[in-house]
Amino acid sequence: MKALCVFSGGLDSMLAAALIRDQDIDVLALFFETPFFGPAKAIESARSMGLPYKVVDIAERHFEVVKHPPHGYGGNMNPCIDCHALMFRIAGEMLPTEEASFVISGEVLGQRPMSQNRQALRVVEAESGLDGLLLRPLSAKLLPVSIPEEKGWVDRDRLEGFQGRSRKPQMALARRFHITQYPAPGGGCLLTEPVFSKRLRDLLAHSPEPAFHQIELLKLGRHFRLGSAAKIAVGRNKAENEAIEALQGPSDLILTAVNVPGPSVLLSGKPSEKDCRTAAAITLAYSDADGMAACPVHAKGAFETVMEEVPVRPKDLYRHMMI
Repeated sequence: MKALCVFSGGLDSMLAAALIRDQDIDVLALFFETPFFGPAKAIESARSMGLPYKVVDIAERHFEVVKHPPHGYGGNMNPCIDCHALMFRIAGEMLPTEEASFVISGEVLGQRPMSQNRQALRVVEAESGLDGLLLRPLSAKLLPVSIPEEKGWVDRDRLEGFQGRSRKPQMALARRFHITQYPAPGGGCLLTEPVFSKRLRDLLAHSPEPAFHQIELLKLGRHFRLGSAAKIAVGRNKAENEAIEALQGPSDLILTAVNVPGPSVLLSGKPSEKDCRTAAAITLAYSDADGMAACPVHAKGAFETVMEEVPVRPKDLYRHMMI
């Protein structure tokens, strides 16, 4: 007997896997990777407990859910109900190829008021298409009997009835399973972060079908909207400068101050001449050109040029443009 665990790498998913393994059932941890959450934490957690794992790229299918979530967003750009339903649906599609019988997750009833209440859990299961093959071991005793329990594949009495936001029951269970390494709760998904969500909303408003390198760019630097057709990303340190330059698209320009230390600035979209001059001025505002009246700015991309005599102005002049 084998189960697939939709695995975030957090304590709850680790415990769900441990409870099922404790019943002599093989468990394969599945981490679903997108531009908004990476697998590092899940891989580390799986390895720490000797759990086989597989990383599955679901970026394209997931992004369609992010753009058009039937059940809407949480506090930011996080479509949690639709995201969970998609992941469970994909896990269900993998059951035959992985020779597994059912799917488990670390969800806890009432832990997240919007996405883990009874109604949300029912909706997620119904839309996943798993038809009773989804088991939530940490709250199973408070939920309807699943097929694995009904058929005796899993002993319901050896599952848990956790509810609410307290982590004390999970921490006690972790001690029982000798799980000592686990990440702090929260975080992990960029769609729950206000600044990233604001940038993503802006990108989708002006580029409804963005390329994935444009989404990666949202994770870096400071972002400024110059107008409806142009925006810039401004590096904050050497590592970000290099990362921003690596994400330059065919029609993008990289701006840098001439002979003055400062940021790499990626100008994208269809900028007007005014937009280019504003981008150059912001490049200097975040450079070491303080005390200079003007400075040239180098632009490199599909063409290469130097904008001469760009005025050096204070950062505060441009803060209203920041995304």
